[in-house]
Amino acid sequence: MYPTNYVVPIAVNEPVLDYAPGSKEREAIVKALNDAKSKTVDIPMFINGKEIRSGNIVEIRAPHNRNLLLGYFHRGDASHVQQAIDAALAAKDKWAAMPWEHRASIFLKAANLLAGPYRAKMNAATMLGQSKNIYQAEIDCVCELIDFFRYNVQFMSEIYAQQPRSNPSTWNRTEWRPLEGFVFALTPFNFTSIAGNLPTAPALFGNTVVWKPSNTQVYSAQLIIDILKEAGLPDGVINMVLVPGPVAGEVIFNHPDFAGIHYTGSTEVFQNIWKTIGNNIHKYKSYPRIVGETGGKDFAMIHPSSVPEQVVTAIVRGSFEFQGQKCSALSRAYVPSNLWPKIQELLLKELSTVKMGDVEDFTNFVNAVIDEASFKKLEGYIEQARKDSDASIFYGGNCDSSKGYFIEPTVIVTTNPTYVTMSEELFGPVVTIYVYDENKFEETLELVDKTSIYALTGCIFSADRYAIDLATKKLVNAAGNFYINDKPTGAVVGQQPFGGARGSGTNDKAGSALNLYRWVSPRSIKETFVSPVTYQYPFMSE
Repeated sequence: MYPTNYVVPIAVNEPVLDYAPGSKEREAIVKALNDAKSKTVDIPMFINGKEIRSGNIVEIRAPHNRNLLLGYFHRGDASHVQQAIDAALAAKDKWAAMPWEHRASIFLKAANLLAGPYRAKMNAATMLGQSKNIYQAEIDCVCELIDFFRYNVQFMSEIYAQQPRSNPSTWNRTEWRPLEGFVFALTPFNFTSIAGNLPTAPALFGNTVVWKPSNTQVYSAQLIIDILKEAGLPDGVINMVLVPGPVAGEVIFNHPDFAGIHYTGSTEVFQNIWKTIGNNIHKYKSYPRIVGETGGKDFAMIHPSSVPEQVVTAIVRGSFEFQGQKCSALSRAYVPSNLWPKIQELLLKELSTVKMGDVEDFTNFVNAVIDEASFKKLEGYIEQARKDSDASIFYGGNCDSSKGYFIEPTVIVTTNPTYVTMSEELFGPVVTIYVYDENKFEETLELVDKTSIYALTGCIFSADRYAIDLATKKLVNAAGNFYINDKPTGAVVGQQPFGGARGSGTNDKAGSALNLYRWVSPRSIKETFVSPVTYQYPFMSE
């Protein structure tokens, strides 16, 4: 018997390249962008290793340049979802039986393909398809996805190594089985890394997957499939269907072999999914695993002792990087009255230097929001703030969809701590500031905790350690990822496991072993070496 306690390569976070003028990576990404724009791609579904084209094509256009046609994808229907389920179930036994080190090797190879020959191509696809500047693309679709692949392999080896104690007459062992059935991965537009992690994390443990990416992320999703195919992923393990969400749900959530969902998206959709699963619970062979990371109304609590320059940098980066389209984006800030004059001055100065436009102009800090629906929603909130007596536009507020879906970085100031943009998720480049009495820090902590249904990320800025300690305790349930003297975005795999509770999800912490435990069903095995031959125990003797 060959040994199976192999030691995997130690996972380290992929270095972020800087793309400075004149650098090799700058030259490579410019070439990749030009190559991508020179052709229109035809993106099929991917079921059982085969490319499936329905003929019902949907255009893919760059959000920052609606005249730039990137390609088309083939929209499927319920029959394609059923085909994907059938393929996943057919592939299940062989994939689950594959020795874990061979499954691990596939994803380690995928990481290296992404770090090398696919790096510029993946960055270009994410930049053009999701309107990310080069830095936001690099930290997402390259570095974080590589980290997911590498760290998940390391976490898997550590999980498999966890075994119970035994005594001399018995041998106890734990078998880390995949779930019985198939897993559904439903992924968002905003992070290519999440789109890659949600189907691959369950697959790593021997599960087979039906994956439905967001319509507005299909352009880079196809590259994930290409990388996995080149890395050697067998047919049927991950099947990509390009169908409307309700179409997928109708088939999947009524199937007896549905074993779990790995989800990132809106709270409302996740709650409806949970309700549907509950109503159908009698149909399933097992209780499905429900893992979801949803919305956020992420906060910055500023103590009167804070350094204004640090606060302003956190607001600009935390609120406006990738146009605020991060689950963790800073969208409400509580500023003490003693610091507000200085923060106003610095905030206006910093924002006046921010440039917005096409991703190919590397001097642009802000690009376009993802689509017309998002643009109109954000424009509506901004226009309402112009009219409301308890809110005002401090900076920005201009919206222009003539070429692309551009929303200027916008700062709203409100006198109402429960104003709509202080409590509802906007998912765009809009932050709302509430100026509180500098002598009411503790009372304002209560406001932070109670204002929103969400509990994803938040931060405290302070030079007073007692204030930091108080905020950490008072806001213990207000954020699953809590930052001290830093913006509430930028969680790194293996360093800050990511996820929140309340209306923000199940807090299963992507980027850690905690998430991966959800995709295994452990079996305890006890072997007795010499079995008893009588039912009687010594205490029964006369």
